[in-house]
Amino acid sequence: MKLYYVGVLDNTKSPAVQLCAEHELSEFSRFTRDNYGSFMTMISKTVAERTRPGQRQSVEEQDYVIHCYARSEGVAAVVITKDYPHIAAHSVLSKLMDQFLSEVPLNTVKAATKDGDVSWPALKDYLNNYQDANAASSIAKIQQELDETKIVLHKAIDSVLQRGEKLDDLVAKSSDLSAQSKKFYKSAKKQNSCCLVM
Repeated sequence: MKLYYVGVLDNTKSPAVQLCAEHELSEFSRFTRDNYGSFMTMISKTVAERTRPGQRQSVEEQDYVIHCYARSEGVAAVVITKDYPHIAAHSVLSKLMDQFLSEVPLNTVKAATKDGDVSWPALKDYLNNYQDANAASSIAKIQQELDETKIVLHKAIDSVLQRGEKLDDLVAKSSDLSAQSKKFYKSAKKQNSCCLVM
């Protein structure tokens, strides 16, 4: 689970204007980071432009998922993730948009004409604080705990089934031993009956 990109865009313009954005590209080679950053900016603008006001959408591109939430004020938030729960991503988007719109005036947003015109330091905090999906959504945390519990239960059930198979093997062996001992008793009785002791 990882957040690679968090951005706020004005999606009323075409092309969309990236008001502010933060990237976490440390896992990529130093030589390719700029390319990945440009790709994420381009794909976030494209998805933001195609998201209508009041709509949420998630788009998969290769191994990445681009989540977008467009507000009726003409501003859209975008996060690009990998293996990040959809519920948690949209929870981050809701929190981000609420805080952004409460701190940044709409006339500042509308006055922006090029990428990076709006400075909003809290965006870096969102990128750093929500790398763990459990911090973003209590539902994601509960889901993770349920998944862990399921794994433990599956292991317990497997071990019970294995013990049951071993018990079945022991019962079958004891039945075979019992049958063999009856045969031995009958053959011994037969052998003893033909011999007389004087």
